[in-house]
Amino acid sequence: MNLSQMNQARELKARMDKIQEELSNTIVEASSGKGAVKVTADGQQKIKSITISPGVIDPNKAGVLEELVVKAVSEALAKSQKAAASKLKSLTGGLKMPGLF
Repeated sequence: MNLSQMNQARELKARMDKIQEELSNTIVEASSGKGAVKVTADGQQKIKSITISPGVIDPNKAGVLEELVVKAVSEALAKSQKAAASKLKSLTGGLKMPGLF
């Protein structure tokens, strides 16, 4: 690896580190059940919070609540992945790279 390639690799790493930091500060929110369940995630697909309205907590209908939570979590993660892909697109020039979304 010559000096030019090493500099390019360092620059790529610095840009990747910056994008990772931006993603950790990117917050997405999703909800289900008309806002009864809200999920917040960051751009690195980490769930930050889950808020459940007391009105949907019914011990006799636990399955409904479980479905609402799964739906909201799935949507939040999809939004997070979309945000990450958008940020990483600038780094990869639009090329799809395995392991980078």
